[in-house]
Amino acid sequence: MFVTRKPFGLLLAALLLITSAPARVRLAAEEPSAGTGRLIIGTFPDTFWIIDEATRKVVGTIPYESGIPRRTTMTRDSTRFYTVEAQMEKVEVIDIASRKTIDKFTLSEGSKHVRIRSVTPDPQHRFVIMMIKAATKLIDRFEIGPPELVQYDLATHKIIRVIPWPKGEERENANIQFSPDGSLMYLFSDQDVLIYETVNFTQTDTWELSKPIEDGVGRLSFGATDSTNDEPGFYTGIFTIQDPVQNRRVMGIGRVNLAEKTVDFYTLGPATPVGFAMTPDRKFAYGLMSEIGRYEFWKFDLEKKQLVVRQEFKGRPRMSMKTSSNGKVLYIYNAGATIDLYDAATFNFITAIQLPGDATTEMFVFPASTQVPAATSASAIE
Repeated sequence: MFVTRKPFGLLLAALLLITSAPARVRLAAEEPSAGTGRLIIGTFPDTFWIIDEATRKVVGTIPYESGIPRRTTMTRDSTRFYTVEAQMEKVEVIDIASRKTIDKFTLSEGSKHVRIRSVTPDPQHRFVIMMIKAATKLIDRFEIGPPELVQYDLATHKIIRVIPWPKGEERENANIQFSPDGSLMYLFSDQDVLIYETVNFTQTDTWELSKPIEDGVGRLSFGATDSTNDEPGFYTGIFTIQDPVQNRRVMGIGRVNLAEKTVDFYTLGPATPVGFAMTPDRKFAYGLMSEIGRYEFWKFDLEKKQLVVRQEFKGRPRMSMKTSSNGKVLYIYNAGATIDLYDAATFNFITAIQLPGDATTEMFVFPASTQVPAATSASAIE
C-alpha cells in the first residue's frame, strides 16, 4: 500500500501545482488599473513629487522654496497650489503646469509672527481669504492676538480688510467656500451658512442650517467632505443629526446645493467617526474608520443612498485616503513615506509606493485630462 500511495501523492501534488498556477495568473491579470492620471504629494524636506498612476514612477518634481511644505490648498481650476510651510508664516504659490513658484508672501515682520491657519483662494485669482493669529515678542512675554479672518490682495500683497466674525464670536477655524464665479463667499458656522458678496464682503444672506430638515429631528452637523471630486457649488459629505427618540447621534450623507440653499440628506446608522472620499464620477464614496487597533473601509453607494459594505483591514494610525483617477483604486497615505494601494472592489492590498521622504501635505489626484507636465525621464520609487 505504501508503494501505491506514493505515486498517487506525487500526482496529486502535480495536479494541485498545475491548477493553482493559472489562479495566480488570473489574480495578477485582475489587478485593477488606477488610471492614467498623475499624483502630486509634498514630502520632507522640500519637494512635491509627481507620480504617474499607471507606472507608479516619479515623472517630475516641484521644488518648494520656503521650507517644509505643509497645508496645501489647490485652486478650483486645478492650476495652482497655495502652500503654507511648517512654521505657518510663509505662503508659496506654485503654478502646477510649469512646476514653478510664481509668488511668495508672509505677514510676519520684526518681532511680530503671524501664523497662517488656512488659505482659501478666490476662483478668479484676485485674492485669498486667510485665517490668521499673531504673536508679538515683547521683552518679557509673547502677546497673543485674536484669531482674524482677512482678505489679502495678491497684486498689492496687502491685507485689504478684516472680515468681522459673525455675532462677534471669535473662532479658531474657518470653513470657507466660494461660488464657482467667485461672486459669493460661504462661511460655514456651527449652525448656519453665512453668505457674503465678494466686493465689499458684506453679509447678504443667511442659510439657517440650524433648523431641522424635518420635524422632530435635530440640526445637521458637518463632518468629513471631499471638495476635490465634488461638483462646483455643491458640498457633499458626512453629516450627523440628533435622534430625539433614541437620544443618540445618527450619521448620514448630505448633498448641499449652495446656490439653491437645499440639502438632500439620508441617514445610514449610528454616528461613527469616518472619512469621506468620492469617486470622480460621484457615484460611490469610501469611508475610512480609524480606531486604535481597528481599521475599516466603508463603501457608500451614492445613487442608491446606502452603505454597501464595511470591511476591516490592517491599517495604521493617522491615515488619509484618496480615490484614483478612475475610482478603481484607493490610496492610503499619512503618516509615513508610503502610498498604499487597495482594490476598491475587494479592498485587497495591491502594492505600496515608496516615497523619498515622509508625506507632509495632502495628496492630489489629477485625471489624464489635466495638464501636469512630466520630466523627460522617469525613475521608479516602488
